[in-house]
Amino acid sequence: MSETEIEAAAFRRLLQHLDERKDVQNIDLMELAGFCRNCLAKWYRAEAEARGVEMDYEQARERIYGMTYSDWKERYQR
Repeated sequence: MSETEIEAAAFRRLLQHLDERKDVQNIDLMELAGFCRNCLAKWYRAEAEARGVEMDYEQARERIYGMTYSDWKERYQR
C-alpha cells in the first residue's frame, strides 16, 4: 500500500469523524485546532485545482460536509 493510499484513507476517516460529530461547530474547531470544515474545503479545492480538476468552493464544501453547506447549516449549526 502506498503512502498516498494511507493518507487518502486517513483523510476519509477524518471526514467520517467530523460527520459523526456534527455537534462540534466550526467555531469550536477554529478555536481549538486552528482550522474548520470550511478550511478543509478550501484546501480540498486548492489541491483539486492544482491537479487540473475544476471545482468551485461549494462543490468542495459539499464533499467535506457530505451535503450542501446550506443544508448542513440549517440542520446542525447552532
